[in-house]
Amino acid sequence: MDVLIVGAGAMGTWIGRALDAPVTFADVDADAAAAAAETVPDATAVSLASSDDGEATAIEDRYDLVCLAVPMIHVTDAIAAHADRASEAIIDVSGVMAPALEAMAEHAPDCERVSLHPLFAPERAPGSIAVVRDESGPVTEALLESLDDRGNSLLETTATEHDEAMETVQAATHAAVLSFAIAAKPVPEGFETPIYDQLATLATQMTGGTPRVYADIQETFAGADAVADAATRVADADSAELEALYREATQTWQTADGDSL
Repeated sequence: MDVLIVGAGAMGTWIGRALDAPVTFADVDADAAAAAAETVPDATAVSLASSDDGEATAIEDRYDLVCLAVPMIHVTDAIAAHADRASEAIIDVSGVMAPALEAMAEHAPDCERVSLHPLFAPERAPGSIAVVRDESGPVTEALLESLDDRGNSLLETTATEHDEAMETVQAATHAAVLSFAIAAKPVPEGFETPIYDQLATLATQMTGGTPRVYADIQETFAGADAVADAATRVADADSAELEALYREATQTWQTADGDSL
């Protein structure tokens, strides 16, 4: 099996390392493609040079498997541009599933089609990987077996379930942490409480990431508005209303025996 990975960033490089197959990296940034290829044994790199009108040039070769590892806001365009390079299978690791799978079905209807979302940063692999098998077959099954053999946990799901979960898991969570990071300030040593400590740790972790990635998530998934609405309710509440909001949250986040989830 030979593989073309479109997108030579952290996630594209991660899946290139995880595959037991010859890999070619393609990226609009030729240096990024070359750098990714250097990290994977026997990998090669090609450049997605731009034409005069700014459109990426299609790659001339065909591959058993094409993997789109591009930012989620660009995945449907990337699938449209490169689906015809796939002779057997096409997958993505963009992080949004419904639009990606719809584009795959449109542009690669005769291919195996799978959407993957590694639920971890590449440097923390292995971990849990959400999987939607839209049209499985021997190529994608071998890919998934390889990921499983490397210690990853495959979470079978649907595109709808995944994308709805990401509204909370990513969009709302990131909005809440970023809002804390903006509104709060570091305090003198000794004043920390356990809850503050945990939020401060999350704020430090998040602000050490890539801003574009977080911006793409907010553009793709709803969830931030719910956080803003909740913050407004808390800010505007009197004592009795605040107690009611606390009880409302308790019903969601406490188990039957009263322990925190």
